[in-house]
Amino acid sequence: MATASESAELFLAYLAQERRASPLTVDAYGRDLRFFLAFLTFHLGAQPTTADLAALREADMRAWLAAEAGEGRGNRTRARHLSAVRSFFRYLARRHGIDVTAARLLATPKIAPPLPKALAPAQARAVAEDIGEATDDAAMQARDTALFTLLYGGGLRIAEALSLNVANAPKAGQPLRVIGKGAKERLVPVLPAVAKAISAWLELHPARSDPAAPLFVGLRGDRLNAGVAQRVLRHYRRMAGLPEHATPHALRHSFATHLLAGGADLRAIQDLLGHASLSTTQRYTAVDGEKLLAVWRASHPKGERK
Repeated sequence: MATASESAELFLAYLAQERRASPLTVDAYGRDLRFFLAFLTFHLGAQPTTADLAALREADMRAWLAAEAGEGRGNRTRARHLSAVRSFFRYLARRHGIDVTAARLLATPKIAPPLPKALAPAQARAVAEDIGEATDDAAMQARDTALFTLLYGGGLRIAEALSLNVANAPKAGQPLRVIGKGAKERLVPVLPAVAKAISAWLELHPARSDPAAPLFVGLRGDRLNAGVAQRVLRHYRRMAGLPEHATPHALRHSFATHLLAGGADLRAIQDLLGHASLSTTQRYTAVDGEKLLAVWRASHPKGERK
């Protein structure tokens, strides 16, 4: 009967040679499987064979995940390790007829979605007001200022902003109709700063008299590509010394986070962002809570000052 380690080596060779997995992927799977087999050797009192793997119970797998947690590995790491083990077990079932059911019975550790990374208010305003400094072309300066002012001032996704046409350009005193994910419509108030920036851009827009023309265009007059907009912000953030998470989508996060910090109702923010579920919007309360905790730690006599 082959040892589990020998079978694992055959599995890694299968990944590399038949599945054409990258060397980094094969190394990662090998490392994850070694962690698992080392635990089984301790847990079972001997180096496991493939028969031992087939005899594993759900309780054995739970003990492994618990041991990983005890060693400080988070849910994301444990979920990755479990995924590697399941892939190994599927290989054993297909190639060698060894059916290991224990892993299928186990729930994957829940991975909390990452907290939205917002910019500080001054940083977000700098992007909206000063991003024109990234180019010497007056028209592109006006375009970029209008686009990023809209992203921060209205909380739009970059795709939503770039899908607008001249006919539905944001105007002062009129709500902007936005078509979001799943063709869901929402109305977003237009701030005076947004209306002013859009108006300045329209004065230089090469096709401002054509209602069907894209509102934001590239150098050739085509609809502006999201990659170009991201590149513009990447260039500006390096000039201005902004953090790496200063992206177009971070402006949407900033919009929501700053509204919440200013006392806006969570339901209202949900409507403005076009979230189908309130739980998606509630992530921003965690961001605000982290800031409050940081202030407490730095200021309270019992805080965890470093």
